[in-house]
Amino acid sequence: MQNPISLALIGSGATTVFLLKNILNHLDTLSENLKTLAVFEKYDSMGMGMPYNPKTTDIYNRSNISSEEIPELVESFADWLRAQEESVLQELQLTDVKISDSEVYNRLALGKYLQAQYNKLVKKIEARGVEIQQYADTTVTDLKDLGTGVELVAESGRTFLADRVITATGHYFYESDRPEHGYYASPWPIFKLLPPESGFYNFTVGLLGSSLSAFDVVSSLSHRHGIFKEKSDEYIFELYPEAEGFKIVLHDANGWLPHLQYEQKYPMREIYRHVNREDLLQLKDENGFLRLSVFFDEVCRPALEKAFNADRDGDMCTHLAGDDYKFSDFIEEMTERHTHEKPFEGMREELKPATDSVENDKPIHWKEVTDDLMYCLNYHAELLCAEDRLFFEQKIMPFLMNIIAAMPLPSAKMLLAMHASGHLELKAGKIDLENIKTEGGKTKITVTDADDNTEEIEYRMFVSCGGQQAVDWAHFPFPSLKKDGTVRRARAAFAQSEKAKTADLSPEDIIRKNGTTFYLSGGIDITPDYRVIGADGQPNDRILNAAFTHTMGVRPYSYGLQACNETARLLTEGLVQRAKTETETAVN
Repeated sequence: MQNPISLALIGSGATTVFLLKNILNHLDTLSENLKTLAVFEKYDSMGMGMPYNPKTTDIYNRSNISSEEIPELVESFADWLRAQEESVLQELQLTDVKISDSEVYNRLALGKYLQAQYNKLVKKIEARGVEIQQYADTTVTDLKDLGTGVELVAESGRTFLADRVITATGHYFYESDRPEHGYYASPWPIFKLLPPESGFYNFTVGLLGSSLSAFDVVSSLSHRHGIFKEKSDEYIFELYPEAEGFKIVLHDANGWLPHLQYEQKYPMREIYRHVNREDLLQLKDENGFLRLSVFFDEVCRPALEKAFNADRDGDMCTHLAGDDYKFSDFIEEMTERHTHEKPFEGMREELKPATDSVENDKPIHWKEVTDDLMYCLNYHAELLCAEDRLFFEQKIMPFLMNIIAAMPLPSAKMLLAMHASGHLELKAGKIDLENIKTEGGKTKITVTDADDNTEEIEYRMFVSCGGQQAVDWAHFPFPSLKKDGTVRRARAAFAQSEKAKTADLSPEDIIRKNGTTFYLSGGIDITPDYRVIGADGQPNDRILNAAFTHTMGVRPYSYGLQACNETARLLTEGLVQRAKTETETAVN
C-alpha cells in the first residue's frame, strides 16, 4: 500500500467538480493538511458524471438547465461553447445555433463542459502545490475506517490509504435488467434501449413514469423511429413507414405530465433568500423540531404572499392571509389549478404562457419562490419530525416534481407532436411494483386506477423511469462501514410515538431507541456538513458522503447542479472550520 492520500474523492462527476472549485477557493486554509488529492472514477473518462457521459446518454437527451442557472466555475457554459471549434460544435449538433446564456442544450454538451472545468480546476489546484492522482476505470467497492485513516478497496483488489474520504458517486441503480423479457430497471445507459442499427420497434413500449427521465427515453426512441419537423412554431412528428406499430405509453400514478420551463427573477436558488439561518433556528419547538406548520406560517406564507402579489393573483393573496390556510391547502389548491383531466391538452395550453414568460422576461414568481422555500427546507430537513418528514415525502415532493418541474419548451413541443401523431399516450394508475411479471419474452404489469379498477397490461419492452430513490440499507455499497457501525440508517424521530402506528409504514421502516420511535427515511445518516454518523450517534471526521442517493433520507430535495454546488460548499466549509480548529488547538 502506498503512502496515505490526504483526501480521496470517490466519483468525478458534477459534485466532485464543484468540490474541486470550493477546495480551490479555500486552499489557503486547507493546504496545510492537503498534500495529495486522489480522484477515483468507475468510467474511463473523468469529470463528466453519469447523466452527461457519452457512454450512458444520447445526443437527443436534453439537459434541463441553462448556462445562467449553473453555479460559477472557471468559465460559464455558454462562454465555453462560444469558444469551441467548429468540429466540436458539429459533434454536439450545435453548428447552426446561436449560443445563448438562457438556452438549454443537450447533455453531451454539458458533459464536455463539466469535463473541461474539471481539467482546468485540477491544473489550478496542482499549480498551488497539491499533487492530484487520477484513477479512471477504478470502482471502489469498500471503505474501512481504520481510526487513523480510511482504507479504500478497489474492484481489482488494489487498496489505497487515505486520511479522509468523500463519496460523490451520483446515480446508482441496483435492480437488474431482464432484457430477455424486455424489462429494464432504469433507462441507463440509454443505448441498451435502442433498436439495432437500421431496425425499428414495431410495437408499443411502456414506460413507468412521466418525468424528465421518461422523456429521455421518448426522445431517444422517437428520433430513431421518425422525424420532427417545425411548422408555425410547433413540431410535427412523422413516423418512418418502416416503423409502423411504434408507440410509447407513459404510466404515471396521477396521470400527470411535468410542467414547463418558466422565467425566473433569480436563476440561482438560495437557502436563505427568505429567512436567515438564525431566525429559522429560532422557530424550533421545545423538542428541537422545526414543524412544517410553523415553517409555512412564519417563512412560506409572507414570501408567497409577495410572490402572488407580484403575479397579480389576488385570490391566492386572500387565501394566504387567512390564519386557517395550511400547507396542505396550498398544495391542494395549486395542484388542482395546474393539473388537467386531459394532460396533453393542459400542456398545450401551458405552452403559450410559458413561452411568453421565457421569451419576454416575465418571471412566474410563485413557482420560483416555492422552489427557493423548499430548497431552504431541504437543507434543514434533519430538524423535521417523522410526521412532517412523511408529509414532505408523500405530498410535497410529488407536488414539486410535477408543478415546479421545468421541462424545456422544445421538449414539450416534441411530446405534443408525438401525442398528436398518435404515437404517445399517458395512462393514469398505480403500478404494483412488487408484482411485475417477466416471462415468455414479455413484461406484464398490473395497473390500478383511481376507482380501484385493475388492468393487466403486457409489453414487449417496459422501462422503469421512476427516478432515483435513496439507496436502501441492503444495497449500500460499502459493506465494512455497515458491519463496523461507521454508518447508520437515516432517521427522523416521531414527535408523538403513537403516530407511528397510523403512518402506513412497514415494521422495517420503524425502530425504537432509548424510548424514542424513529422513521427510517432511507439511505445513511449525515451531519449538515456531510460527515457520516455512526451507530454510536457520533459524526466521523474521516468519512464524508455527498452522494445524493446515499443522503436522500436527510436531504430529500437535492437535485441538479445547483444542489451539487451547495453540497460541495457546505461540505468544504465544514472541512475549513475543522482545519482552523485543529490549527488553533496546535498553536495553543
